[in-house]
Amino acid sequence: MITLDTTRHPCFNVDAKGKFGRAHLPVAPKCNVQCNFCDRKYDCINESRPGVCSAVLSPHQALHYLDNILENDDRITVVGIAGPGDPFANAEETMETLRLIRAKHPDIILCLSSNGLGLPEHVDELAELNVSHVTITVNAVVPEIGAKIYSWIRYEKRVYRGVEGAALLWNRQKESITKLKMHGITVKINSIFMQGINEHHLSEIAHVTRDLGADIQNIIPLLPVKGTPFETLPVPHPDDLLSTRSDCEEYLHQMRHCARCRADAVGLLGKPNTEECIRLLEDSSKLPLRPDEDRPYIAVASHEGVLVNQHLGEAKSLWIYNAADGELVEHRLAPPVGSGDDRWLDMAKRLHDCATLLVSGIGPRPMQTLAKAGLRVTVMEGVIQNTLEEIRAGIPIKSPVRKFKCGASCAGTGTGCG
Repeated sequence: MITLDTTRHPCFNVDAKGKFGRAHLPVAPKCNVQCNFCDRKYDCINESRPGVCSAVLSPHQALHYLDNILENDDRITVVGIAGPGDPFANAEETMETLRLIRAKHPDIILCLSSNGLGLPEHVDELAELNVSHVTITVNAVVPEIGAKIYSWIRYEKRVYRGVEGAALLWNRQKESITKLKMHGITVKINSIFMQGINEHHLSEIAHVTRDLGADIQNIIPLLPVKGTPFETLPVPHPDDLLSTRSDCEEYLHQMRHCARCRADAVGLLGKPNTEECIRLLEDSSKLPLRPDEDRPYIAVASHEGVLVNQHLGEAKSLWIYNAADGELVEHRLAPPVGSGDDRWLDMAKRLHDCATLLVSGIGPRPMQTLAKAGLRVTVMEGVIQNTLEEIRAGIPIKSPVRKFKCGASCAGTGTGCG
């Protein structure tokens, strides 16, 4: 195992802040905890906070993206996974990404940021992959306080709420910290300063996690987000933040240069993503989910073969075009209506050679099934040939603004059924 120069991690070493940078790979969209201060958005380029990114990548797309980032910026010494959800609510994607990176870039620093709920089962492999730094967000070590912070906790297909959920989360966080320290992995504790909720509890978090072996604490002032239960909580006063950090310093070394990074942050801390990095992210998100896929075609749901104007559930057949030249390849039959989820599994098989599916509407169940099978489904309306030309030119396809959306029980009419 290569010995890493961990002094080049800008989040854990303030002296490295202006010299070395990090690249966050947004491969983890799902989350297993709903915090009352969090709202995850994937397409807002003007917000700089955790939970935000401009695109979600597959592991192989992420590796391609990273390769290009490293070619463009030799200051990148750290690769992290921090969402936009939780890495271990997306454990398969997270671990595959880490394996791919470690195999190709053995000398890069790998780190993760997690709530710790799904972490313990993966600690052994994280150590084998030489992951050197893990951040765990701990906002309460007393379940009664945690119950005010978390709306729900999802663990092993069951949803927990209130004190029961908060206690479960804290027990899993304790297990995570203990296991990580058994492997010598540096552990940072992130704690959100929420006035009226946990501000007098933060030093206890520092004390308890220090006794478990944690190395450093990062107290982050709440950034109220519109539409969340905590949107009206005040932003902590800088003097209160300074005083609290001083109190916590008695137990744990304090990080004071956090930039509250996005899930797709790249470069030096505190600097916005460059236009080039944004372009590389968008380009990588358009690649096949896996490099070994041969998908030369684009499928279109259309009534007459001129416009993208048909809901997938209504389509008895699909128009298949060659992505390279826009030529019509065939008119392919869709699976018959009435077979439930099997219809969408059959649809995925019939479109095995298509990279993209264009529809005017689609229900959530077929969307999930087809996306999992590697199809990039785009909901849009417009002239087919114009759209094919835009795809070849790399122009992002914009979805129309709709007054309704298809619910879970949508049978294919596209009329807003719920």
